[in-house]
Amino acid sequence: MKSFPGTMSQVFDGYERQYCEISANLSHLCTSASVADGEQKKQKVSEIAEGIDEADALLRKMDLEARSMPAGIKASLLAKIREYRNDLNTLKTEMKKLNSTNPSARDDLLESGRPDSMQVSADQRGRLMMSTERLNKSTDRVKESRRAMMETEELGVSILHDLHQQRQSLLHANNTLHGVDDSIGRSKKILTNMSRRMNRNKWIIASVIGAFVLVIILILYFKLSR
Repeated sequence: MKSFPGTMSQVFDGYERQYCEISANLSHLCTSASVADGEQKKQKVSEIAEGIDEADALLRKMDLEARSMPAGIKASLLAKIREYRNDLNTLKTEMKKLNSTNPSARDDLLESGRPDSMQVSADQRGRLMMSTERLNKSTDRVKESRRAMMETEELGVSILHDLHQQRQSLLHANNTLHGVDDSIGRSKKILTNMSRRMNRNKWIIASVIGAFVLVIILILYFKLSR
């Protein structure tokens, strides 16, 4: 998807949306793994590790994409990536705790109902809510980008239509100019012919006048000579 001036890269938006989905899923897995045991817990911890690796890869891609953006946008994107890295580091710490917790200690913790366990669950719920909120915001940005793209496409179609009409108008005007040039050419030929005829008529009139003058002179000469 193409990046518009003043708007965030839609490539970055895609990575961010994927990261938010993975982060929300990891928070859910951490919550469920904290109360699981045996093979079920191992399976969830393995899924968490895979999700963290995938999230790490997405953050690296987001970092590369952010650094290719203009300075004004790059700063805000890098700050957002730092926030995501802190969130991911928290999940990594949670995964280490899950790996180091033995079943008997977990059972004792659950049975005693210690406030620390409740606090951890509350923190996990908070992270899950934050990840869900970020996912919703990312989805809204994607929708806004699509809307802007559709508006831009409609504007482009309108501009192309206007340009086509202007082209037709220019072609019509060009044809009209050619017609005017032809008319001017014909008028020039007519005026040239008229000028030639007038010149010929002048010579004819001058010849006739000269002949009359010569005849009059001859008549006067004969009369006077008698």
